[in-house]
Amino acid sequence: MLVIMKQGSTPQECNAVEDAIRRMGFTPLPVPGANRTAICVTGNRGPVESALLNQLPGVLECIPVTKPYKLVSREVHPDDTVVEVEGVRIGSREATLVAGPSSVETEARTLEIARRVKAAGAHLFRAGAYKPHTSPYSFQGLGEEGLHTLSRIRDDVGIPVVSEVVDTSMAEKVSEHVDVLQVGARSMQNFALLKRLGELGRPVLLERGISATLEEWLMAAEYLLAEGNPRVILCERGVRTFNNHSRNTLDLNVVPLARQISHLPVLVDPSHGVGMRDRVRPLARAALAAGAHGLVMEVHTHPDTAYSDAQQTIDVETFRGIVEDVEVMRKLAPLFP
Repeated sequence: MLVIMKQGSTPQECNAVEDAIRRMGFTPLPVPGANRTAICVTGNRGPVESALLNQLPGVLECIPVTKPYKLVSREVHPDDTVVEVEGVRIGSREATLVAGPSSVETEARTLEIARRVKAAGAHLFRAGAYKPHTSPYSFQGLGEEGLHTLSRIRDDVGIPVVSEVVDTSMAEKVSEHVDVLQVGARSMQNFALLKRLGELGRPVLLERGISATLEEWLMAAEYLLAEGNPRVILCERGVRTFNNHSRNTLDLNVVPLARQISHLPVLVDPSHGVGMRDRVRPLARAALAAGAHGLVMEVHTHPDTAYSDAQQTIDVETFRGIVEDVEVMRKLAPLFP
C-alpha cells in the first residue's frame, strides 16, 4: 500500500503515519517525489487495512500496490529515476556508454584501453578484477591487484569505473576502488550480497540472471531499494534459451516492458547477449531503438588477445562506430519518449 500525503503536509504528520504503520507490524519507507510525499507500506503478506491510516492528519489517500515489487514499480514511484555517477546521468535522455575489457589485465595495458575508450566516447569504464566463471580452471581475475589498477584509471584517466562484486566479504573493499558496483548474472539472486550492497548505498548495476524472469529481476532490485539504496541500474545481458547460434538470447522485448513497469534506468549488454563480436554493433543499435538508456560493451585495443571473452570483445574502432550510431539516432528522433 502507498499512503499519499496532502501537499504541504508537515514532517510531524508524516512521522505520525510512519509510527502508525510500525504499530500495525509493517515497515514504512518514505518515497520522495517532485509533486507529492508518499509513504510505502512494506512487509505485508496480504492487503493492508487502510481505514486507520486514512483518518490520520495529512493523509490524502491510500492506494493499493498490486505488484510484489513495490519500491521499483511506477505505482510507487511514477517518475523516472536518474542515477548520477560522478557527473554522468544514467537514465537521462542521453545514452550512457559503458566500455572496457572483460577483465582487468596488466596495469599498462588496462590504462591504455581506458584512455582509448574514453577518447572514443565512453562515459564509464568497465573491467572485472574478480571473474566468476563456470569452470574453476578459467581465468578468475587479478583480484586486489586489479582493484588498484581500477583506482589508477579512476584517478589518472578521469573516468568513473564499474566492476563486479562476487560476495559480501569483498563488498566494502571493491567499493573503495570503483564508482559502480556490478552484480553479475550469476549473483542476481545472492540475496545476502544484495542486502549488503543496499546497505552500502553505492550505485549498483544489476544484471539479469541467465534464466531470470522479469519479475525475479525486479524483485532482486527490490532487495537493494528495501535496504535504502535507490541508486540501482538494471542491465539486460541475454538469457538462456534453446538456441545454438549465439552465447545467449538478447531479450530486447524486455526493455520497453521493464521501462513501463519500473522507474529504474535500463542498460543493455549486447556483448554477452550474443557472444560474437560481429553482431555487437547491430544489437547495440537495436537496444537503443528499443528504448535502452545506454549500453555496456566489452571493448579492447587488441581483442584477440583479451584475457577473457575475446570472441565477444570489439575493438576501439568498432566502439567508435557505435558512438557515431548513437549520435545519428539522436538526430533522427529523441532517443527516449
